Amino acid sequence: MARLVMKFGGTSVADPERIRAAAARVKREVTSGHEVAVVVSAMAGATNQLVGWCQALSPLHDAREYDAVVASGEQVTAGLMAIALQTAGVEARSWQGWQIPVYTDEAHGKARIERIAADTLLGRMRAGQVPVVTGFQGVAPNHRITTLGRGGSDTSAVALAAALGADRCDIYTDVEGVFTTDPRIAARARKLDRISYEEMLELASVGAKVLQTRSVELAMKERVRVQVLSSFTDAPGTLVVGEDEIVEKELVSGIAYSRDEAKVTVRRVPDRPGIAGLIFGALAEANVNVDMIVQNVAADGTTDMTFTVSRADFPRAEAVLQAAHDHIPFAEILTDPDVTKISVVGVGMRSHAGVAATMFRTLAERSINIQVISTSEIKVSVLVAAEYTELAVRALHTAYGLDG
Repeated sequence: MARLVMKFGGTSVADPERIRAAAARVKREVTSGHEVAVVVSAMAGATNQLVGWCQALSPLHDAREYDAVVASGEQVTAGLMAIALQTAGVEARSWQGWQIPVYTDEAHGKARIERIAADTLLGRMRAGQVPVVTGFQGVAPNHRITTLGRGGSDTSAVALAAALGADRCDIYTDVEGVFTTDPRIAARARKLDRISYEEMLELASVGAKVLQTRSVELAMKERVRVQVLSSFTDAPGTLVVGEDEIVEKELVSGIAYSRDEAKVTVRRVPDRPGIAGLIFGALAEANVNVDMIVQNVAADGTTDMTFTVSRADFPRAEAVLQAAHDHIPFAEILTDPDVTKISVVGVGMRSHAGVAATMFRTLAERSINIQVISTSEIKVSVLVAAEYTELAVRALHTAYGLDG
């Protein structure tokens, strides 16, 4: 007998028929003798509609009331899932975040889970009941409902699995697992049987949409084994586990891309200590997150600072720098929103040379110019013109032997 957390995403519970199918999967695990807790997202499209209503009434709405509104999507799904399970002959009950409780901080709209009081749920599970828990939500110290940010139901599921001491957290979604790249771009992309926490975290952070980044961080910290699998087939999924559980480590596990990038270059700023702090300090105060950074020093005592921000932050970043021109001298600001970040990820990079060289050579052979480069221990990322996204992904996928 195992203890499982089964999380169903929005497409998996998009309508009553899909909820009934998800409930059948839960019943199968219960019938096999496992203790099961279920975490659900809002039905597909529900959260977007609720967010839209908030914005229609007030673009600068109260974040506390925003959370009260958007958290209701998961409440509906949890109740419907409990009804479906009961109809299928499985004892079940729905639970909202405040009822467990799932304690969070007070950062409404992007709260972080501080702890989960799981004793009551454990008792119910041991007695044969299936708790159906609302993902994405919790309760702040001031007793107000909080939400964890978009994609937060994955984080809810992993946090609950950690609190319950679950053997595994199964994330049911609309894909069959983690692929070596986006199958819509590279037809020969193949599904991975296993991937390490570190690799999954890097892939999630650079554009892969399979798992939310915070959920992977939490799984790695708490050593929660996570399985990504499809709600619509019975094919085995991809296990996200510690590196010690992977016998044969691939040199490169995947190619990810992010179109949510914009490039900013601050031209001819003085090449002196503190100038980078002024530029990036001003952006930080405006809550603009900076990603890739490169600096070019000229012979005349000036330097160019090039960096990337998300497209959503792009207008604000430009406005902040223009407003700071009086105390940050520069010649001009050049911008380019038509760029894509391409990343090669793999734990094998730790022990093998030449990964970056293969990337640069492959792109050069296809006349794709590299604008910015950044690296980590198991990742190499480059910025290229957006028009070359598909060509770059397919070429790199083949170059590293990832084609199925």
